[in-house]
Amino acid sequence: MEGLLKFITCGSVDDGKSTLIGHMLYDAKLLFADQERALELDSRVGSREGAIDYSLLLDGLMAEREQGITIDVAYRYFTTEKRSFIVADTPGHEEYTRNMAVGASFADLAVILIDATQGILAQTRRHARICVLMGIRYFVFAVNKMDLVHYSQKEFLKIEKEVRKLAIDLDLPHVTVIPVSATEGDNVTLPYSNMPWYAGQTLLDYLETVNIDENGEDGFVMPVQRVCRPNHSFRGFQGQVESGTVQVGDEITVLPSREKAKVSSILVTDQKASVARKGQAVTISLNREVDVSRGCVLAAGTDPVVSTMFTATILWMDDMELMQGKNFLIKIGTKLLPASVMEIKYRIDINTGEQIAVSKLYKNEIAVCDIATASPVVYDTFQNHKGLGSFILIDRVTNMTSACGVVEHSLRRSENIVWQKLDITREIRAGKMGQKPVTLWFTGLSGSGKSALANEIEKRLSLNGRYTMLLDGDNIRMGLNKNLGFEPEDRIENIRRIAEVAKLMNDAGLIVLTSFISPFQSDRENARSIIGEENFIEIYVSTPLEECERRDVKGLYQKARAGKIPNFTGISSPYEAPEHADVVIDTTGMKLEEAAELVLGQLAPYLTDNEI
Repeated sequence: MEGLLKFITCGSVDDGKSTLIGHMLYDAKLLFADQERALELDSRVGSREGAIDYSLLLDGLMAEREQGITIDVAYRYFTTEKRSFIVADTPGHEEYTRNMAVGASFADLAVILIDATQGILAQTRRHARICVLMGIRYFVFAVNKMDLVHYSQKEFLKIEKEVRKLAIDLDLPHVTVIPVSATEGDNVTLPYSNMPWYAGQTLLDYLETVNIDENGEDGFVMPVQRVCRPNHSFRGFQGQVESGTVQVGDEITVLPSREKAKVSSILVTDQKASVARKGQAVTISLNREVDVSRGCVLAAGTDPVVSTMFTATILWMDDMELMQGKNFLIKIGTKLLPASVMEIKYRIDINTGEQIAVSKLYKNEIAVCDIATASPVVYDTFQNHKGLGSFILIDRVTNMTSACGVVEHSLRRSENIVWQKLDITREIRAGKMGQKPVTLWFTGLSGSGKSALANEIEKRLSLNGRYTMLLDGDNIRMGLNKNLGFEPEDRIENIRRIAEVAKLMNDAGLIVLTSFISPFQSDRENARSIIGEENFIEIYVSTPLEECERRDVKGLYQKARAGKIPNFTGISSPYEAPEHADVVIDTTGMKLEEAAELVLGQLAPYLTDNEI
């Protein structure tokens, strides 16, 4: 028997993916008696006028059955005399491309269906590109609904020619084209006689006999998922071996520290083993104490990259558009850390493959981007190691997966820049000043009183012997950020630069006060990650819009209402209020001195152990 084959069915809407797999299972007698009976009963009220609707085997959701489309990924496990299979039946609708990408991420082979009456469509090309992105190298293009074109060899050859051209455009290494009729069963499991001009294998025959020759990945790699310390005498590192093998006594390198040690023992479950192989979940102990934590990588015979910047191809899956400078959490291997999309280099046209310069990316688009991580991370190109070359981007506010991607190459400048250690540290500078250097981040609508409040608090801190620096939004835009406008991507960059400046000033030992609208939660979260969780104090000046507009100190609301200021927060651009600010104050009807006294009282624990 051949080894396990994991494959995906994909293509455009209503190309017959669920019907194809359902018919395969039915004809090959791979259903239990009760499943077969239930299928026959359900088909009586199905969409085929009482004839068996094979798609019902996989379309399990009520919404799927009502609409006649696949929404979620349906996994099926089955075994024939020759092979075992796991198939992921994925949705064809563009709205559910995210689900299709999830299915493709696990597969070794893709069965892409093409409607013989329509040929290759945009979604067909998109799914093919996503499969390539996910590392699939074996493709079957099943030209379905041949019965609707009267089993025409001419129509099949025309579509096959399109497929061969697509295979060249996408550089697909292994491509097979098979004409089928999913509803009638032609060439699904048996050849039938409707297409005597086709002498190739049926779909099931091909799947049973195809030899998936996986690319040999260099060396041993195991991202550490967990450190196991059940008692003082044992310390093991747990994870799944992503490539290669390792034996007891082998020398391994711990990344990113690059410390070396030898393997003293290997456990597979609770059993001792002399060797660990690819795909196994193991516990590895080393012969000496080495600093290893979740997200580190154990490697031997290969040298993954350790840096903070790389170029990647991504599939954007979020409803909100992606803008340059946007910040996320990135999960690569077992490491989770902050990251940002520095630059969208170009979008790839799914039809032509053309590289189109863009500054934004919309849902289901594929693009090449430069990505920076907040600290050095271990990775490799996707071609070398899938486990270290693939990643996801997670929205920091919603915690939803916004994109998936693969590493194309590292950015050379990231490898040539090394952090210079300084003898005079932040702690030394802060100690001389006798204070704890933090950033007081004032956020709120224009006119809420945050600038006046920040200014008053700085005066009081200074009078009490504190060393401070106030960064005001308008003042910064007259100098450091004078090249930035008020488009969303410019606002993102504006806040990023301010956070970096605030961090440097904190390193100098100063207490920094910032007064910026900073309307987006994700940007404030990025500022928090740059400055440091323990040093970032968020102060939300929650004065309502009505009061801010009544004050209109600078006349900005009046201009915004007249349409003279586009993208004005609170009028034509949203403000996302903090949900868990450290300090919250509404300045409505409150004197400045009173408001400052109230805020200072709440800030006391953050600034020092002593009273302010």
